[in-house]
Amino acid sequence: MLLVEALLLKALAIPLLARIAWLDFTTQRIANRDVLLLLCLGVGSLLLLALRSGSWWDMGLSAAAGLVLFLALFPFWVLRKIGAGDVKLMAVVPFLTGGADLVVFSMLLLVFALITAAGMKNPFLLPAGAFRVYVQHLDRKGVVPFGVPISVAAICTTALVIYESVVLASSSGILNQLN
Repeated sequence: MLLVEALLLKALAIPLLARIAWLDFTTQRIANRDVLLLLCLGVGSLLLLALRSGSWWDMGLSAAAGLVLFLALFPFWVLRKIGAGDVKLMAVVPFLTGGADLVVFSMLLLVFALITAAGMKNPFLLPAGAFRVYVQHLDRKGVVPFGVPISVAAICTTALVIYESVVLASSSGILNQLN
């Protein structure tokens, strides 16, 4: 049952990540409240998985990755190249995805960051006129809502983890035993 609760906590993080992405895109702000709630969901999920498996390796790897990301991105915040909310969000995402899926998250983040950069530099590739005007406004201000690709990559990674867990549970016969 601990696996189900851990997956439920991960699933609850998906709408929160969508909210963070939307608010970062529209207001260029990531609320500390949202980041702390995301941290609680991630740590709770990792704790349940650690209790189930008896291994704290994933929790330690996530904490180390979060600390490394925070320390690596902090100078960019000091230089005003990235927002403080983006730094905090990047430091929290390893707790949500887990240490084993950080490579998947990193690859997805790279893809979505490149798409975001292309959209910001070439707003004429975007579909809607009003959307295009807003992106041009962000480009003139010199603002890139980096929380959007972080959140989208985390949503995709979390959805993949949930999908893999459900497929594993159904193929191993655990779901049949629960019925």
